[in-house]
Amino acid sequence: MVSSPLHHDDIARVLDSVRDAQTGHSLLALTKLEGFRLEDGRLGVALAVAKEQAARLAPLCDEAKIALEKLPGVQSANVILTAHRPAGAGTPAEAATQGGRAAAPPPKAAAGGGHRPFGGPAPAPGTPVLPDVKAIIAVASGKGGVGKSTTATNLAIGLAQEGLRVGLMDADIHGPSLHRMLGTESKPEAREGRLQPMEVWGLRAVSIGMLVDEKQAMIWRGPMVMGAINQFLTDVDWGPLDVLVVDMPPGTGDAQLSLMQKVPLAGAVIVSTPQDIALIDARRGVTMFEKMNVPVLGLIENMSYFCCPNCGHNTELFGHGGARKEAEAMGVPFLGEVPLLADIRATGDAGAPIVASAPESEGAQAFRRIAQATAEALRHRNA
Repeated sequence: MVSSPLHHDDIARVLDSVRDAQTGHSLLALTKLEGFRLEDGRLGVALAVAKEQAARLAPLCDEAKIALEKLPGVQSANVILTAHRPAGAGTPAEAATQGGRAAAPPPKAAAGGGHRPFGGPAPAPGTPVLPDVKAIIAVASGKGGVGKSTTATNLAIGLAQEGLRVGLMDADIHGPSLHRMLGTESKPEAREGRLQPMEVWGLRAVSIGMLVDEKQAMIWRGPMVMGAINQFLTDVDWGPLDVLVVDMPPGTGDAQLSLMQKVPLAGAVIVSTPQDIALIDARRGVTMFEKMNVPVLGLIENMSYFCCPNCGHNTELFGHGGARKEAEAMGVPFLGEVPLLADIRATGDAGAPIVASAPESEGAQAFRRIAQATAEALRHRNA
């Protein structure tokens, strides 16, 4: 750890603001921040980069030097590029875990490719990421068990019902569930080394759950997880999309940072339940996205109340209105609330999301209102 008045996020924010004019990628996305030291006003920043890219990135380092010298307590800055040896490529069989045992890293290196759990050649340096996708939004939560994946699935279908071309990407590598919620049983087709998304319920969708056995444990460390997310972004033929909805893993870790460094997010949607213990983690999620300069489109209160299927009486099992109050306190929009209904759970388990299979139901209407509010938030930010 570096003892310094500066935080890792301060350095990362500056590096993310320096962009390659040709590709639009930030210096943070093109390199890896290995460390920094601030001593007597002199700041040194070490960035790992593939050797063949060093010369091309030198001008960006000069821009970063000027920007870093504007940070509090920094009198002079120096950006050093260090050689980075990419990890092996491997094949899906080599990368995936078998019998509860993590596979060893493949021995061969893929030039410039980094970790590639699904194998295949790495994209050429400077290749645009998702050039035909107009907006990417992350559906996130500070903790698990709040219905994030159910929300992401029904939100994506709701956006498609608004007339948008929508993709749905499952970035929850350790706990993929979208394949089950969407009812997909076959594996995506590969054409010329590129994965074709599954077309279902008006979406184009990809999940690691479509590629591996459902009983297989994904015992992968951070670099493998980030490599899988990168391949979902670069090795999938998403085609022209208005919105790509990304179901993030719970928490604030490697997967979230990897996505934010790889592509510019149009915004993030935070899912929480009403009780205080869940809202604590939701605040962390909002703070993470704000630190990375990602707009928070709003909070969703899931399991807002329980509607008895027999008498129709509403019971606030986890409290009610907590997410709305939290959104107001943090100055972010409140997108809506979703009741705790057996039909939402049952349709998800059956692979027929409620927005598609029961569009007139109370649960589907709640998700449709949230989809409309999300679409409006995106239109407002793009105006």
